Amino acid sequence: MKITKEQVTHVANLARLNLTEEEKENMTKDMESIITFIDQINQLDISDVRPTAHIIPINNVFREDIVQKSMDRDELIKNAPVKENGCFSVPKIVE
Repeated sequence: MKITKEQVTHVANLARLNLTEEEKENMTKDMESIITFIDQINQLDISDVRPTAHIIPINNVFREDIVQKSMDRDELIKNAPVKENGCFSVPKIVE
């Protein structure tokens, strides 16, 4: 696919980039080589390749979900300077 200098100028304008003429020429060549490379990749037959998220198998390690007695609420908030309805009470900072 051929990339024109006008297309590069248009994209640069959309991205709010001020490119010099030399930078536009270089960007045109670079974009054309990138698109040529992508076209080469698109020609590969990957129908037998299984999609993967990782190249090596990764297994999560989970612990058993065992119900245990938690800490006593009164014990947790006994040192709180201000308590309300069994919870910490903090000053309001947003009106």
